[in-house]
Amino acid sequence: MEISVEVLVAAPISKVWEAYSSPEDIVKWNFASDDWHTPTASVDLRPGGKFSSRMEAKDGSAGFDFEGVYTNIVEHELIEYSFGDRTAKVSFTEEPSGVRVTVAFDTEDINSADDQRAGWQAILDNFAKHAMSK
Repeated sequence: MEISVEVLVAAPISKVWEAYSSPEDIVKWNFASDDWHTPTASVDLRPGGKFSSRMEAKDGSAGFDFEGVYTNIVEHELIEYSFGDRTAKVSFTEEPSGVRVTVAFDTEDINSADDQRAGWQAILDNFAKHAMSK
């Protein structure tokens, strides 16, 4: 099943794109709740390039590497990637009041669809706050 989440970011496309694709920015917004963080991130933003974000509970009780391979990149418009046997598509659409960022992703079988939607939306909301603060 595919789920989509989105946010409108009141910032120019160049700043939105940079905030989404720069490792220096990713570590500042890539978490679903304040008790988690992303201490490290790497990005090779090109088709076939790899990415990785280390996501950890701040108390050290849990953590995992979110990693995959970029499959399609259209600067300021689209980032597609695979992670494991799943895929995701991030679309950037300029609108009069900012940039609409939409993330569509394949669900996994461990967590409910509602929990996955809520988690990805929380991360995207953090992204928007960070991008608008730049």
